[in-house]
Amino acid sequence: MLKSERLQYICRLVNEKGIVTAAEIMNALDVSDMTVRRDLDELEKSEKLIRIHGGAQSINYNIDYELSHTEKSAVNTAEKKEIAKEAAKLIKDKDTIFLGPGTTIELLAQEIAERNVRIVTNSLPVFEIISQHDPEHVILAGGNYRNHTGCFVGPLCSEVISRLKFSAAFISCNGLAENQITTSSIEEGQVQEIALNNAHKRYLLIDAHKFNREDFYVYYKLYNMDEIITDSSTKQDIISHYNQYIKITQKRKD
Repeated sequence: MLKSERLQYICRLVNEKGIVTAAEIMNALDVSDMTVRRDLDELEKSEKLIRIHGGAQSINYNIDYELSHTEKSAVNTAEKKEIAKEAAKLIKDKDTIFLGPGTTIELLAQEIAERNVRIVTNSLPVFEIISQHDPEHVILAGGNYRNHTGCFVGPLCSEVISRLKFSAAFISCNGLAENQITTSSIEEGQVQEIALNNAHKRYLLIDAHKFNREDFYVYYKLYNMDEIITDSSTKQDIISHYNQYIKITQKRKD
């Protein structure tokens, strides 16, 4: 395949999917990681796409679909780790906390897995991370399983969560647009809304690429949250804008 054909294919793939990983492009075109990196850099310079950690994003990307759990795990990993480390500092020993679904939240679970904290979650990956270290300090709220994000939702899950109180709730989202926190699943959003309403402190963990994006279902208002935790790559104009709604903690660049 000629280089021009390769670049056209990458552009078409990114525009169709919104976000693609470098691994997807490598497998589709049977080229090396270095070739993909060069192609993505060239396409970004010509303003055909936006480079993100682990792949690329369409310039016209608006979250009208949801990446799979595997796809989410492959993008923006460094940024998510920064956020998880900052969020872990907010958790005190003997707290009872709710951890929602999401790959950033899973990294937070890894950060606190060996600490003396009681954790309630509807995320199967979070439960598995914590239970490997301390199965007596984690509660999994079951219900209807949503394979796409690895979490439980539905009436049974909502009923369990509604009866519990939390020192703090940590949630992520698919997009944040002004005052609206959004996700793709109504049921998933409803469970997180219940958990947030039952928490004394409410934290939104969000990487730079989710600001000014929106998805299908608005499940919470930003002004009802206590704090945003974001990574060092979030631009200062974004920080300044959203500071009008809420306190923002940003990981400082090393």
